[in-house]
Amino acid sequence: MKRIRIGLVGLLLLLMFVGVNVVGAASSIVYSVPIQGEIEPGLAAFIARGLALAERNDAVLLLEINTFGGRVDAATEIKDLLLKAKVPVIAFVSERAWSAGALIALSAPQVAMAPGSSIGAAEPRPMDEKTVSALRAEFEATAGRAGRDPRLAGAMVDADLVIEDLVEKGKILTLSAEKAVEWGMADLLATSRHEVLSHFGYDNYELVSLAPHWAERIARLLTNSTISSLLLTLGFLGLVFEITTPGWGVPGTGGLLALVLFFGGRYVSGLAGFEEIGLFVLGIVLLALEVFVIPGFGLAGILGLIAVIVSVVLVFGNVQAALISLFIALSVSILAFILLWKRIKKTAFWQRLVLSHVESTDEGYRAPTDLGQLLGHQGVTLTPLRPAGTVVIDQTRYDVVSEGVFIPQNSLVEVVLLEGTRIVVREISKE
Repeated sequence: MKRIRIGLVGLLLLLMFVGVNVVGAASSIVYSVPIQGEIEPGLAAFIARGLALAERNDAVLLLEINTFGGRVDAATEIKDLLLKAKVPVIAFVSERAWSAGALIALSAPQVAMAPGSSIGAAEPRPMDEKTVSALRAEFEATAGRAGRDPRLAGAMVDADLVIEDLVEKGKILTLSAEKAVEWGMADLLATSRHEVLSHFGYDNYELVSLAPHWAERIARLLTNSTISSLLLTLGFLGLVFEITTPGWGVPGTGGLLALVLFFGGRYVSGLAGFEEIGLFVLGIVLLALEVFVIPGFGLAGILGLIAVIVSVVLVFGNVQAALISLFIALSVSILAFILLWKRIKKTAFWQRLVLSHVESTDEGYRAPTDLGQLLGHQGVTLTPLRPAGTVVIDQTRYDVVSEGVFIPQNSLVEVVLLEGTRIVVREISKE
């Protein structure tokens, strides 16, 4: 009987031990985060949310990468997040990790690549020495922290780097999946994420596939480089068209809406705060004061332009991208201004900016004439000169002054002095 009891207790303990191990093995959580399309600031917010969830639940973060690249500043922000991660991070390149995508992949401690995929091609734009040097150092440092060859990472950026049997001078390095594993830039070839996770010791796991929620989707769309330039251009164009219409209408409302979307997308993605938005609004207010209140174009207008430009540069986070978008927006706005020039000249807005009053002869205005030929000419006073008055010389009326003496009406006078438009006459004695 005792043996039976001992056997039952042993069996119960064995079942409890197996159960604990099964539960423990099944408790591993893997958050899968897709990195697809253009890399822009909105993606960084999405990655930050996935990383926060993984750290909160002591889980694994799996990055599934398929991108041609995008903005380096956004990729650098993602890289900084991954390097500070307190949970395991695995990058799985399903098709390609080019340009900024290569920097993100190299930031992960473990990298897996699917057969036929590739990594590299991170030549920056513009290709000036400063940009190449900075990005090359970023790639080399990132690869070095993960124990990968910094030279290969640098060759993905700098075409002047030569690696024997791999890349010659003048070529940017792009590695196939097989070459990446051979040269140590990736850890394994895998055909599926299950194979990737199993290789790194996660045989039993709960996979949670994350997707951007609506705010992140909108932020990604609005922070896309093409959409950003389009919104900025539409914003400026709306204000230009509003100038040509009386009152406030659809063009102005559409322009303001485009600018709200432009700044709103960056606010949601964390690129812009109230400071940058406030600076832009201040610039618009200063420009409005310059146009509608203060005559001419002076300090308020200059400060307004500076505030608008600086605010756009700050919310872009990238001077080159900001200047390109501003150039496109201003160029299109200037072109629209030229095409609408005839209409703009007739608007009340334009009348406030320029002096359009004309003093025509039909309204009784007469341009000053050359009075030099009047010296020595004679005429008759129409009014008494006390000492100013009017005379008729060669059938033309002139306002004149005497030499300080009174001259009666209908007196014969002679022009004795000219001082600009001042005509001085002297009475001719009847003798």
